Amino acid sequence: MPTYRDEVVVLRTHKLGEADRILTLLSRRNGKIRAVAKGVRRTSSKFGSRLEPFMVADVQLFKGRNFDIVQQAESLGSYGADIVVNYDRYTTASAMVETADRLNEAEATPQQYLLLVGGLRSLARGDHSERSVLDSYLLRAMALSGWAPGLTECARCGTVGDHPYFLAQLGGVVCSTCAPAGSPRVARETVDMLRALMAGEWETIDAAPGRTISAASGLVAAYAQFHLERGIRSLSHLETHR
Repeated sequence: MPTYRDEVVVLRTHKLGEADRILTLLSRRNGKIRAVAKGVRRTSSKFGSRLEPFMVADVQLFKGRNFDIVQQAESLGSYGADIVVNYDRYTTASAMVETADRLNEAEATPQQYLLLVGGLRSLARGDHSERSVLDSYLLRAMALSGWAPGLTECARCGTVGDHPYFLAQLGGVVCSTCAPAGSPRVARETVDMLRALMAGEWETIDAAPGRTISAASGLVAAYAQFHLERGIRSLSHLETHR
């Protein structure tokens, strides 16, 4: 069976036997990969620390029947070390990799890989607030999977404008005519924040008041979890801490 190389982000790890681990990886060229890293839990392992969650590595794998086998691993981004020492960064990164792990194979594209790497790098550096990094990641990940929220036109009738409602189940902003009775109104500043998060306009995002950031975060979480069809467990830890 052939060997191959790829760049990967470690999403999850599980113990296997006394010294091995099963890894769930999001790769740049081969989608999601399930692999076994033999002996990585031994203190003598040459690459165990390079295969922890949130780490980015260049790996060589042997193509197996059920699981591929990790043969080599070289670090490309040691983001995990700077993430796990901060609770907000850790829970944010956990929500991001959990979302990436939910991707179907057809959605695990090079663009999803690069988006996740960029988000983890930003978290590790502390470039922006953890929640804004997560919100921007979630919106972009949904868009790459074909679930981009409508933010400039009514998600139901297509009318362009600054509409006063946002409904996850309808796909984004909704005009007054299309909104179901009793729908809560959304401030224009909140929708503008969603647009900035989608576009990565960090000067606007970083300068936004806390109430606008919080309101946008609630809509992003509802939208992502609706389209993923089940809750993102790590989000509950993030909300509880806040």
